[in-house]
Amino acid sequence: MSLRHSATVLGAAALLGATLSVTSIAQQQPRQAPAAPQRPAAAPVTPAQLLLAKELIDLKGAAAAYDPLVNGVIQYHRNFFMQTNPNLAKELDAVAQKLAADFAPRKAEMQQELTRIYAAHFTEQELKDALAFFRTPLGRKLISEEPKALEESMKAADDWSRRLAAEVDAKFRAEMQKRGHNLI
Repeated sequence: MSLRHSATVLGAAALLGATLSVTSIAQQQPRQAPAAPQRPAAAPVTPAQLLLAKELIDLKGAAAAYDPLVNGVIQYHRNFFMQTNPNLAKELDAVAQKLAADFAPRKAEMQQELTRIYAAHFTEQELKDALAFFRTPLGRKLISEEPKALEESMKAADDWSRRLAAEVDAKFRAEMQKRGHNLI
């Protein structure tokens, strides 16, 4: 897995988490309801919030989106060392496998961090409301379909940005040529 793919997975996961959170809150609140009071930034997180946040993360599968990061970082370094040490491929592969096993438990750190972040950003009631939403048929569909939609969106954005880059390149060259410069 490339570093670019890892970054893409991380970006998609962050976007997914933000999208799902916003969607769940929007589904729970009537359109004309007054804004819910905001928790002060320094308000302590309760054990109940942590439990609810963990349950929400587990239900949504949010932590699983970060699972490829450990192996992605290991593969990035393996590939980096391979460039200057191609004759060590077998040994680098063995070390990469060992490190993947050694660092596998570290994935739990990310889940704990996500739990803390969710608990800090949502009140106990908001977490209960989000859980209730994600247990509905629409909520379950959102959990199953959102990653597919995000993957398609990321591919569409990548394709669009490549087309835009080609256009910008051509326009840059044309404008510079009008000014008497040929860009290499």
